[in-house]
Amino acid sequence: MVLVHERTMRLAGKDTVFRDLFSQKKYLLQMYQALHPDDTTIKEDDLDIVTLKSILMNGIYNDLGFMVRGSQLMILVEAQSTWSSNIIIRSLMYLVETYQDYFRENKIKLYGSHKVDLPKPELYVIYTGDKGSHPDILSLKDEFFPDTDCCIDVKVKVIYLQDSDDIINQYIGFCRVFNEQVALYGRTLTAAKEIIRICRDRNLLKEYLREREKEVEEIMITLFDQEYIWNLERDSIRSEAFARGASEKQTQVVLNMFRRNMAVDDIADISGSSVEEVKEILKNAAVLH
Repeated sequence: MVLVHERTMRLAGKDTVFRDLFSQKKYLLQMYQALHPDDTTIKEDDLDIVTLKSILMNGIYNDLGFMVRGSQLMILVEAQSTWSSNIIIRSLMYLVETYQDYFRENKIKLYGSHKVDLPKPELYVIYTGDKGSHPDILSLKDEFFPDTDCCIDVKVKVIYLQDSDDIINQYIGFCRVFNEQVALYGRTLTAAKEIIRICRDRNLLKEYLREREKEVEEIMITLFDQEYIWNLERDSIRSEAFARGASEKQTQVVLNMFRRNMAVDDIADISGSSVEEVKEILKNAAVLH
């Protein structure tokens, strides 16, 4: 089983392209082959997508998940543009949630005496920034509990840009072109068209972009527009919150964002409130249980 990632409503176009790209079996197979080049027997039909999807505001969801039939393999991969050791914790949460789905779907009982069959997990981060001094392996114990006798450890392998034309390196190259063109043209249609043109010229996701050029362009423009509106609303709300403090207006703003299915962390960030204040407002309004 494989799971792969990058996050929230402030998604850049490259993040949504990641999900769209690897939701297609032929590119998913290419990712698996890049991670396991020695395994030449796996076919597209051997891959079952099990991406976590949540209809709840604060539910756990990831970018991509898939099972490899016959191998009992579970892999989680997070596509990350900014460095954070917290990815280890998130990967652990995704792993546990995916295991739970696996147990439910296969009607596996954990409280019996019989030892259950457990898919083997592999955890990855596709890091689209520069390697610098970042490690090749992130360890929960080393990062958060160094020099202690910790009862648990989680290890995440970090994948950086390499001299290879496999699908993972093509995606990282796409992300870098994306950043360069947005820096030049802003989040505009011109930037979107240039990203696609340059990537096709450089053989970065060329087939995918040829097949879905219009869709990718629309993905980027839609998200550019969403981010612009999001930033305007954030700045307006923060100004009002600063001027009026915690007030009925702030309460209404929090409730409005909650009704739009925004996460508590994002509501707190935009409104200038703490997570605890947001939860208190929602609790008093009897919408958070």
